[in-house]
Amino acid sequence: MNPTARIQDIYRPAAERVKDFAEVERRLGAAEMAAQAGRCLACGVPFCLGRGCPLGNVAPEMAANVQAGRWRAAWEVLSATSPFPEFTSRVCPALCENACVNNLATDAPVMIRQLEKIIIETAFAQGFVAPVPPAARSGKTVAVIGSGPAGLVVADALNRRGHHVTVFEQNAKPGGLLRYGIPDFKLAKAVIDRRVNIMRDSGIEFRCNTVIGSDVSAAYLQKTFTAVVVAIGTPAARDLPIPGRELRGIHLALEYLQGVNRANSGELPAAPITAAGRDVLVIGGGDTGSDCVGTALRQGARSVTQIDIIPEPPAARGYATPWPDWPYQLTTSSSQKEGGARLWHRLTKQFTGKNGTVSAAEIGEVRWELSPVGRPVKFAEVTGSVRPVKTDLVLIAMGFTGVPANSPVAAGLGLTVTPQGQLAAAADRGIFTAGDTRTGQSLVVRAMTDALQVANEVQRYLA
Repeated sequence: MNPTARIQDIYRPAAERVKDFAEVERRLGAAEMAAQAGRCLACGVPFCLGRGCPLGNVAPEMAANVQAGRWRAAWEVLSATSPFPEFTSRVCPALCENACVNNLATDAPVMIRQLEKIIIETAFAQGFVAPVPPAARSGKTVAVIGSGPAGLVVADALNRRGHHVTVFEQNAKPGGLLRYGIPDFKLAKAVIDRRVNIMRDSGIEFRCNTVIGSDVSAAYLQKTFTAVVVAIGTPAARDLPIPGRELRGIHLALEYLQGVNRANSGELPAAPITAAGRDVLVIGGGDTGSDCVGTALRQGARSVTQIDIIPEPPAARGYATPWPDWPYQLTTSSSQKEGGARLWHRLTKQFTGKNGTVSAAEIGEVRWELSPVGRPVKFAEVTGSVRPVKTDLVLIAMGFTGVPANSPVAAGLGLTVTPQGQLAAAADRGIFTAGDTRTGQSLVVRAMTDALQVANEVQRYLA
């Protein structure tokens, strides 16, 4: 293998990794990544910054320091823009790599995400990452509701500026979607614990098992804290209200994934929902659907079928999304490489069952009308195409619609839920929203980027 070529296989062998919930990626060595870093240094215009990474991570400087073995300097460059690179280097789709100049010239971008990962892991191993209690306290207090990626970033940023920050989390441990939604094989929960411990030692208080509206009232928050930041994500999942939805064995994806994560961490004695020995149907082709596929395979599913309503994207970058834009093209996740079937342009019409439990889904094909640049625009059902697909476990992974209109947090704080499911802030009253709660469902890296902006807004309010 050419030592300066992009490393194509970064995973542990599939036959090995499906037997456990350990992280699927193998640990790349310093020599491997130094060679990869060298591929970055001939670049004249780093589009990875301006058109790629929402955080603005400076990949060329990171790469130069990795190649030279200057690990502290590499970490200082990375940590200047990225609050928690140990998270994004595991779960980010690497927008930066799609905007990499090497992706234009050779279709083999620099492994920027892996550079970030080895930098932050080396930083932890060598003791560079340490608590950062502020030199002085402002006397101002901030309540952060929710401890997902946005909540953690806001809390960290405002604590560094001297404010007393308390994070309220309804679950037993901090992390939000990072802990309870993303499977361990993508993000080991010890990685979250490591960061939360540093945040605690920096002076941030975490109050878990605390539900706003019942355990703590919104009135108490407004009376006790100088400012409040709501970062509860987009908890309302998109359901599939078709005939047969009431049958047993049909679940929302996060209901399934959260149970498995809780069992793996010891919060529960066993996963409430198991795919062991069952024919699993995953409805939805995105990241959450892929996570369901990988989890079901690890639980010992008899079969796994994932369906998506969209047509199969082209294998190469479509001309509708020229470089350096995020490409419209087929991607295959580590979970999808492990097994199961993928069916495209499929529409679920109804569920059927026996004795109150789902036994099949009626699936039809659709035909898409494409735009002049090849993107799907609208579809029509193919007459006579409906066929039964045997299943006794259905997982609905169709995304999220936002904050529910009846949210007790919104009602208690007097905030408006927009028709798009976003929570509008009331900055004049010191109440802010951050991450997906403010922007709608998006990527972890974008939630973090938005949270940094919100932290600046809160700082101006507190000044």
